[in-house]
Amino acid sequence: MSDVRQVLREANAEAVRRMLAAEPVLIDVVAAADAIPELGEGMILHAGPPISWERMCGPMRGAVAGIAVFEGWANDLDAAAALAARGAFQFRPNHDFAAVGPMTGMTTASQPVMVVENQASGNRAFCTINEGLGKVMRFGGNDASVLTRLAWLRDVLGPALGMALRSSEGIELKSLVARGLTMGDEMHQRNVACSSLLLRSLVAALASTCGNRTILTTILSFIASNDQFFLNIAMAMGKAITDPVRDIKGASVVTAMSRNGTDFGIRVSGLGDEWFTAPVEMPDGLYFPGFSAVDANPDMGDSTIVETIGLGGFAMAAAPAVAGFVGAGAPSDAAHITHTMREITLAENPEWTIPALDYQGVPTAIDIRRVVETGIAPMINTGIAHREPGVGQVGAGVVRAPLACFESALWALGKRLGVT
Repeated sequence: MSDVRQVLREANAEAVRRMLAAEPVLIDVVAAADAIPELGEGMILHAGPPISWERMCGPMRGAVAGIAVFEGWANDLDAAAALAARGAFQFRPNHDFAAVGPMTGMTTASQPVMVVENQASGNRAFCTINEGLGKVMRFGGNDASVLTRLAWLRDVLGPALGMALRSSEGIELKSLVARGLTMGDEMHQRNVACSSLLLRSLVAALASTCGNRTILTTILSFIASNDQFFLNIAMAMGKAITDPVRDIKGASVVTAMSRNGTDFGIRVSGLGDEWFTAPVEMPDGLYFPGFSAVDANPDMGDSTIVETIGLGGFAMAAAPAVAGFVGAGAPSDAAHITHTMREITLAENPEWTIPALDYQGVPTAIDIRRVVETGIAPMINTGIAHREPGVGQVGAGVVRAPLACFESALWALGKRLGVT
């Protein structure tokens, strides 16, 4: 048993070292097919662990139908749904291809993806561009307005951002996030500061590379009016940080948490890319006027990658205003949430600190052993989608990861280490 403890200590120390040593930089925006060569005709990457059409929730089905029309694989939504039911599309998790996507998480060949490179290890991660607010595909929206916006992201914004980033040395994200934490962001529900800081970093390069003043004005207005623009970048950053932590023999550190509206899944360093799943939970939160809990879909999205690196719900103390907005309690409860998350992590990130906690670092490196031993499930900030396809977002809230995922992963890790 002492040998096993030594293996765990050394493996987890290496996992923490790799997480804290990461140097994520936003370097480019390219077509998803160029970033992910395996992404071909009829292939749809989605949020969460693997799932079939038959088990998909309403908004996930709505997004699948919409993206199939967008890609030209079907003439209308009904035809797209029929093709999906017949098995015409290949569904794979984003996480299998170094990618992540918010909520429904659709990633297909022609969509532009932002490229974040971890310059400490050389790996890259990808995420689509945030669509903005209102009726959007990530919440299951699929009407003409949604597809028109996606076409603009593909044909105008994506190429312009890519050209601007390539003309510079990219945008170093670690320091940008550090500053955002001091300005009230937690990088999941509140990205106001980091979205603004990102725009400041981009504007000169955009102005010098975009020759059309009308297009430039539209681009700047879109980013400036989208308080959640940075979220997708934070997600790609999270994936770039956690991927080098995979496959450390004996490590009990979580490398991914994700949900697809049906299942919640985690991956653990010492267990490679195996998924450990349990039924996903319903969020607790606040609803937009006219909607209530009866309209809500169970939780979904790859955005929990930000909690996996110590942001989002784990950094709630940095953004106390979010606590009230998502129904997590009074703003004064935010510090308690962050303190509680420290009980299930192995370290603090000394570069991402919270002023309200005397500049303590955010809780980092979720340990499945500590989750099971304490019974404390990770706290996640989240948006809430309508359960019917095509409606969109109806609120925002918080949700807990199901403990069963961590229990089954711990059992599997113990078996692999020969202690079950």
